[in-house]
Amino acid sequence: MPAFRFEAIDAAGKAQKGVLDADSARSARTNLRSQGLTPLVVEPAASRMRGERNQRLSLGRRLSQREQAILTRQLASLLIAGLPLDEALAVLTEQSERDYIRELMASIRAEVLGGHSLANALTQHPKDFPEIYRALVAAGEHTGKLGLVLSRLADYIEQRNALKQKIVLAFTYPTIVTIIAFGIVTFLLSYVVPQVVNVFASTKQQLPILTVMMMALSGFVRNWWWAVLIGVLVVAYLVRSVLRQPGPRLAFDRWLLTAPLLGKLVRGYNTVRFASTLGILTAAGVPILRALQAAAETLSNNAMRENIDDAIVRVREGTSLSRALGNTKTFPPVLVHLIRSGEATGDVTTMLDRAADGEARELERRTMFLTSLLEPLLILAMGGVVLVIVLAVMLPIIELNNLVQ
Repeated sequence: MPAFRFEAIDAAGKAQKGVLDADSARSARTNLRSQGLTPLVVEPAASRMRGERNQRLSLGRRLSQREQAILTRQLASLLIAGLPLDEALAVLTEQSERDYIRELMASIRAEVLGGHSLANALTQHPKDFPEIYRALVAAGEHTGKLGLVLSRLADYIEQRNALKQKIVLAFTYPTIVTIIAFGIVTFLLSYVVPQVVNVFASTKQQLPILTVMMMALSGFVRNWWWAVLIGVLVVAYLVRSVLRQPGPRLAFDRWLLTAPLLGKLVRGYNTVRFASTLGILTAAGVPILRALQAAAETLSNNAMRENIDDAIVRVREGTSLSRALGNTKTFPPVLVHLIRSGEATGDVTTMLDRAADGEARELERRTMFLTSLLEPLLILAMGGVVLVIVLAVMLPIIELNNLVQ
């Protein structure tokens, strides 16, 4: 039964809106009148959603990562409990608290009732359900294990969100320290240094070289800060434009994998995503070649994605997955060894999950180590810069005191 979005007013003149099921728009209006409501707008939920997806600047018109995980978990639980897909979507529509989610679920249900698969229905909402999400749903529908795939997908989304939150929180303190340090130095150079040093400049006293250099830097900051800001923005734009090109982006991603400290973080983060996605697909019974292609799409590093393409060619020629991944020299040896063990025991999925969990813990440990190393370095750097500024201010005072004595 199609879903319709309505706006109506009751006998007291209070506006109400929501979603209801009806055979037609006329039937929906009749249902509203029977409830004592005067319909103002009655339209198919699907068409409404398609129009609203083009309003990119609408506030709050998108699923958050947390809402995506909750919806996926709830839908998986309902399907595993034996509820048909359309009824499960109807339950999600009714219990949704936010209007946008309610209309989104109604739109998807309308597409499903119209004969489309769930994966095709999700393609109408690419910002809420990315390509890899739709690919996993399509794999679950193809193998008849949609509930299982959605359950594992919910686990993956929750783990990914938790890992991302830990990484963001770990780098929050160094970022705050950097911003505060930059603000303090800018204030000292633009206000404090000129106020203090100009007193000695008016006495015609020969100033120390450090003080003269600091005065020149202070003048540059005060007079040309806008040029520096524009230059930074232009450089950022140019770098972003260049990295959008396939060749430079591939070269940059290759360098990124070999960069000190940062390279291990990038490699670990992509390994977690690859192993988790591949584990979900193999658990759903997806053929290994198709699973590798879908898992490769989750990688943010093009160099690693290129290595997966090479591994796919080797697997298609008959090479085992562990040997094909080992030849790329990109993924951690632990992942390759665990996959080899899974191939020997016939349980690759469990080993992939174990590899993803282990690499996630290792990534978290490396992140904490890096941030714990950055914090004292930033404090020392800030202290050193402030010390130089203080010396530039104090040296003329010391020299003047020596002359007086």
